[in-house]
Amino acid sequence: MNETEPCGCPDYSMTRRSLLRAAGLASMAGVVTSMTGGALTSTVFGSTNANVLVVLSLRGGADGLSMVVPHAEPAYHAARPSTAIKATQVLHRDDTFGLHPAFAPLSPWWERGELAAAHAVGLPAPNRSHFEAMEIVEDADPGSPERIGWINRMIAGLAGQADVMRGLQLGNTTMPTSLLGPAPALATGRLDDLTMPMHENPRITGVLEDTWRRQYGGRKDVLGRAAGEALALSKRSAAISSAIERKPANGAAYARYSEAGAALAHGAALIKAAVGVRALAVDAGGWDHHAGLRWNVEDTIGKLATDLAAFFTDLGSHASRVTVITLSEFGRRLQENGSAGVDHGYGNCVLLMGAGVRGGQYYGRWPGLGRAQQVDGDLAVTTDYRSLLGEVLAARFPEIDLSRVFPGVTREPLGVMR
Repeated sequence: MNETEPCGCPDYSMTRRSLLRAAGLASMAGVVTSMTGGALTSTVFGSTNANVLVVLSLRGGADGLSMVVPHAEPAYHAARPSTAIKATQVLHRDDTFGLHPAFAPLSPWWERGELAAAHAVGLPAPNRSHFEAMEIVEDADPGSPERIGWINRMIAGLAGQADVMRGLQLGNTTMPTSLLGPAPALATGRLDDLTMPMHENPRITGVLEDTWRRQYGGRKDVLGRAAGEALALSKRSAAISSAIERKPANGAAYARYSEAGAALAHGAALIKAAVGVRALAVDAGGWDHHAGLRWNVEDTIGKLATDLAAFFTDLGSHASRVTVITLSEFGRRLQENGSAGVDHGYGNCVLLMGAGVRGGQYYGRWPGLGRAQQVDGDLAVTTDYRSLLGEVLAARFPEIDLSRVFPGVTREPLGVMR
């Protein structure tokens, strides 16, 4: 489902592009944010062969109980007489869990120990509003008056000089809350929006860069910062242009008509182009399945699996430095509704894939689905999602001070990372 299409849930349909379009932002081809700090000297490439985090947002509230099926729970089958996945259908079954059969394209990564799942993950307290829950997940600092997202805090904590290519939203110009903050970050719908006019002519680009320096070099205001970030992008214009021209490698085939797949293809091209990317945010919407869960979730999972398989195939040898994690604002209720769908819930699953992941198994402190274990009819949360994110960052970005990225969070590692 495209994020501009109605989903039957007013809370979800009004929260993303429609909200920003009303503010006049959605018409921009590319949005750069640097709310404080930054300078015209921010032109040095970031580390080109460093680790990269990809955050895939399953917007709409993915049904973790369909993605990672608790096949051994009688309560699951009883609550979903028309929508439960049978134990004989799931993939990579252990005593408790199995993957939805539509995850079949990712089976090679599971078998190689490069894909894992964690269950009963989520917010510290239930919040079943799409808008509020998205904000909380992406800010990850409840109670703070500052509007600084956790990915922005992450890239701000990396060693070296701040750089506009460190943190990117790919696929649309809607800057997610996770990337808002003082560290420069970028949201773009298309890679060619990042190239400089006549970038192939070094004389013309040199003149333009010279002009920017003379006119804006001494300015410390928003205009000066924007010029500095534009100059930083111009230094990589040729590399970005070259990335645009490349086709997916190694026979990678992304799902047709998938906006998330197109964004991941762009992300793979940028990572291979070595332009300093350290964190990518990609939206994969369409998970608000209030009706027709069984066929809807099969289609949505199938596209997700196809796109992730294509992404890692496309990366080739660069996959050794890329880690993907999926996040959704909340899970779904245990009980199916009268429309053979599931309404907004609480606990959820998270997928982790790629470099550093101790894959081929399920993680989490499973609370069970008995009535006494539920939270108002939902799967309980036993792992704070920020603790899991912290486990990933500690393994892949050890230079970062996690107390600044996730203030006040006591980490309880699940052992999912090497």
